[in-house]
Amino acid sequence: MDGRRRNPYELTEDTPVYVISVAAQLSGLHPQTLRQYDRLGLVSPDRTPGRGRRYSARDIELLRQVQQLSQDEGINLAGIKRIIELENQVAELQARIAELEDALDGAAAAMRQREAAVHASYRRDLVPYQQVQQTSALVVWRPKRQQQPD
Repeated sequence: MDGRRRNPYELTEDTPVYVISVAAQLSGLHPQTLRQYDRLGLVSPDRTPGRGRRYSARDIELLRQVQQLSQDEGINLAGIKRIIELENQVAELQARIAELEDALDGAAAAMRQREAAVHASYRRDLVPYQQVQQTSALVVWRPKRQQQPD
């Protein structure tokens, strides 16, 4: 969740509200097909205390996707299960990447703040050192001769 309290009566796409007959009608599948998909672990709806299945809008969409992959693409149910598992894994990894990027952005901002604090603490009364260019010229020093008083 995003940290805010949700209204317990608010419906989301994950809210299990559809009984199997309605889910079958919405997905265009037979109720027995939905039971088989549940047994195979393709689409696992929530259960009521009496063990009745309750499907969410996300489950209905997944049922339609399974039907499309099976009928239109000719993929067997084991292949469809693997596709769904991989898609779920990709979604989880993308969420983790987003979390890590947020953490990285926060760490970079904290580092910039600490760096700015260090620069602000520099003493301003010191003269900055400038490197003098060195040459290989030889300078001979000869003291001036004192003139004798006459």
